[in-house]
Amino acid sequence: MKQLLLVFVGGGFGSVLRFIIGKYLNSPGTGIPYGTFVANILGSLLIGIILGLAFKNNTLSQNQVLFLATGFCGGFTTFSTFAYENHVFLKSGDFMSFAIYTIASFVVGFLAVFLGMYLVKS
Repeated sequence: MKQLLLVFVGGGFGSVLRFIIGKYLNSPGTGIPYGTFVANILGSLLIGIILGLAFKNNTLSQNQVLFLATGFCGGFTTFSTFAYENHVFLKSGDFMSFAIYTIASFVVGFLAVFLGMYLVKS
């Protein structure tokens, strides 16, 4: 039960922070979802750092990993919003934004995880 509560609280904090970032960075005028992109990339970097610390000499406990990685990063990042925003690009015929957003999200997201783990390793 304690582990469920850790994930629940961490996810709540992550979701609230994502909402705030989206509120200030998503651009209704241009339709470019900067907030979602920033949240997903920061979340990827954070999960790389968190899991890097967890694997490095067991620096973090299992409960800390559940709270931070599963809870906070899980609530902070969002695949569903990313998928919806891509749907909007496709529906409006904005194939260039769809391609750039999708490719950049995957490439930069993977690089951010690797960077986070590398930073902890050093």
